[in-house]
Amino acid sequence: MVVAGQKRKRGGSDNILPTPQPRHPYLTGNFAPIEKTIPLTPCTYVGTIPEELADGEYVRNGSNPVSNSDLGRDAHWFDGDGMLAGVLFRKDDTTGSIRPEFVNQYILTDVYLSSIGSKRLKVPILPSIATLVNPLSSFFWVTLRILRTILLVILSHLPGSKQKIKKISGANTNIVYHDGRALALCESGPPLRIQLPGLETVGWYDGAAAEGEPGNAQSTENERVLGEGSGLISFMREWTTAHPKLDPKSKEMLMFHASFAPPYVQYSIVPQSKTTDQAGAPMQKVLNAAVPGVRGARMMHDFGVSSSHTIIMDLPLSLDPLLQLQGKPPVSYDSSKPSRFGVFPRREPEKATWFETDACCIFHTANSWDVVDASGNTTAVNMLACRLTSATMIFATGNIAPPAPPKKTSTDALPKKRMSFFSKYNLDTEASVYERHGRVESTEEEKEALLHVTFSEVSSLENDNSDEEDHFDEDQCRLYYYHFDLSTSQITHQWALASIPFEFPSVHPDLEMSEAKYVYGCSTSTTSFGSALGKATKIDILVKVDVTTLIARGRANPPRSVSGVVDPRPMADVITSNDPADPIRVFQMPDGWFAQEPRFVPAATKRSEDDGFLLFYAFDEAQLTLTGDAPLDEGEARARSELWVVDARDMRTVMAQVRLPQRVPYGLHGGWFTGEQVRGQRSVERVRSVEKVLEEKQGGVWMGIRDSIEKFLA
Repeated sequence: MVVAGQKRKRGGSDNILPTPQPRHPYLTGNFAPIEKTIPLTPCTYVGTIPEELADGEYVRNGSNPVSNSDLGRDAHWFDGDGMLAGVLFRKDDTTGSIRPEFVNQYILTDVYLSSIGSKRLKVPILPSIATLVNPLSSFFWVTLRILRTILLVILSHLPGSKQKIKKISGANTNIVYHDGRALALCESGPPLRIQLPGLETVGWYDGAAAEGEPGNAQSTENERVLGEGSGLISFMREWTTAHPKLDPKSKEMLMFHASFAPPYVQYSIVPQSKTTDQAGAPMQKVLNAAVPGVRGARMMHDFGVSSSHTIIMDLPLSLDPLLQLQGKPPVSYDSSKPSRFGVFPRREPEKATWFETDACCIFHTANSWDVVDASGNTTAVNMLACRLTSATMIFATGNIAPPAPPKKTSTDALPKKRMSFFSKYNLDTEASVYERHGRVESTEEEKEALLHVTFSEVSSLENDNSDEEDHFDEDQCRLYYYHFDLSTSQITHQWALASIPFEFPSVHPDLEMSEAKYVYGCSTSTTSFGSALGKATKIDILVKVDVTTLIARGRANPPRSVSGVVDPRPMADVITSNDPADPIRVFQMPDGWFAQEPRFVPAATKRSEDDGFLLFYAFDEAQLTLTGDAPLDEGEARARSELWVVDARDMRTVMAQVRLPQRVPYGLHGGWFTGEQVRGQRSVERVRSVEKVLEEKQGGVWMGIRDSIEKFLA
């Protein structure tokens, strides 16, 4: 189906070659989806596997579109069907040895099951985020893609359909554990229960029980559930953040639910079963409580939670279909509007105090903790977050040129800075994988950026003293410290702890919501994170930041508010530092290797907070083909990833490298699940299966109509 506004593809003939299709950086290389799934399979490894990993499992979630035949379509890194990749460290009770086993499985969402049962579809059922954020997408084109999705959802409810689409979530972003359940998450739906260690899909979780659990109907009937109520958009009340917060002390799971209609954000707390409060009474749920004060529909990914307070972020990144009526894309960033932070007592969202500061984007918070006075009252709340000075990342991960930034409205004259993290220009001076490996040659298309800035233009920018914000400032992504003073309703401290790029943060799991000393995350050794058009974001540096030391330095000698930095060193200086007391320690990947988000696993010895291990997937891009593609997933020539175990104390020692039977595409968030958690899962009566969906469709008029419409919409 080709319509106005869509690129047409030239067909081939004996004499005319087909027009080359653009290579999307997030559909090629190790970003490309993998077609093969395998059950738990023994792996080889080198090094020593720590005893603390015995019977535990590391699992990472990410998008892996099953409908991927049209490589010229709109596509975004956040699109696609969820796929889990895990490594179980199985302990032999007889010998005491630990054997790693790899498994990867699609998450069997309604959308995935409907997709594999509709073989005519060449592009995913859901519209791409790239379509929604592209400033060049016409109102007609965006509306058409949304209507296509609605029609396909309606078709799935026709008589004879094997899978109805009741939830539109791809469950492709994160996986967490709470109260005997592993839950896969994405903002466009409720949590989805997964069974460890085989990664089978159980069913949707409603805050009381999950489909597929014994007595599910009775549990739902007797308890309040997410999204209760009626109305045209009542289903939005069960849309749940991909980053719920898990209190290691109270065992509560805290969530927010963002939607397109007032009150825009709702808030839930689900306690662990059979837990009691300080008075000995059963802990009570909070479900879909309104958070007043949010000014519009937002693209909201994360939030902050301390031991006693919650922080909701009302940032100027809108997600609102009605913006099309104003000539804007549904996802729009307005840097002229302030960033707002609503801080409220954990169970009283109606008491939110709102703090305002300069516009920014924050997709991930690292940690939050309280400041308590001698009387036990909370006087302030601290938050660490990965702060971006623009929405470039949203565009870059869809291979879209970001719109030109408006003139800066803040009176702060920011100092000039290097390009960093989510750079939107092709200024990389470091060698690419093609240059590092002489046997690999990129096509001219890949060598040529779609958006250029010459070095003379860069020099001009650096010497420009006009009031327009420096282009380089648009691409900062740094670990920021915020101090929200509850007595004055002011942000008394807000500055970056370091100038190096920093994203995908995490802390010791037992110290979340308290004052953790160390934050772990991802960075890059180049001056740009390589996300210019035609490129993709890759991680070759893991970072450990001593935030306690840097915050103390900042308080003793406060940097400039908002734009200031405690440690201004560039990454090159941090890498070469030999100072044993350096508050920033890095682990640099070998040349040509790239990492994914790490997770900290504490050691049993507990000699210090950082006594433990970082687990992450790693990939050597020398395995890519001459054109930069991943080899076929079958056969001996297939590419393979590894799981690395690194000593978190020295950030140098690779303790073990697990050789996986296949590659793991670059993905999003993951988690570590202990042996106790794996053994302590709630019982399951049934799991979801693809067998029924793959059966031959029943005949009949309705199925004939559905096939004809799907062929037209393919």
